[in-house]
Amino acid sequence: MASLKQLDQNAQAKGSGIQTLWQFVKFIVVSLLAFVVQFALLNILNHIPAIENLTTQEFNWFVFTYPVAAGGLGYFISSNVSNIAAQIVSFFVNREKTFNANNNVPVTLTIYLIFTVALICFSAWLNPTIKDLLVTKLTWGDDLASNAATMVCCTVQFLVYFPVDKMLMRQKKTDGKEEA
Repeated sequence: MASLKQLDQNAQAKGSGIQTLWQFVKFIVVSLLAFVVQFALLNILNHIPAIENLTTQEFNWFVFTYPVAAGGLGYFISSNVSNIAAQIVSFFVNREKTFNANNNVPVTLTIYLIFTVALICFSAWLNPTIKDLLVTKLTWGDDLASNAATMVCCTVQFLVYFPVDKMLMRQKKTDGKEEA
């Protein structure tokens, strides 16, 4: 079986379209890994007694509204901690394995962090809105509603991140020509 580096070289040799398609396939696999991290943490954190106790406390700050039906402060903590952990995993694995980036980490990471904070804030706003609708209007269970709302936010992030990561995580230029 060919190594990942050999597959990367074969895709690169076939042109930029095939290389981008191959990167997208790897991005899907890494995203699934990040989703596993996010869903595992979400479901573990939601059942830690200290966080469970905070689900009865409504949380309102800025544009973030987490009513008790959506899990209150406890859900704010568990959903955002799990999202942040998934983004950390995603950044480093995608940088190294998907895009084989060797560019300046501090610059790339700074831009990625700014973008990620904005996207996490969007998800922090959207997630409880969806969960609240699922719990109050469709009478879904709390865990099912949490996972479904998180899945919607993960899908949005997945669709937005690939083009941004592809643009940010490039290889250094050699001989005046970009490698990836």
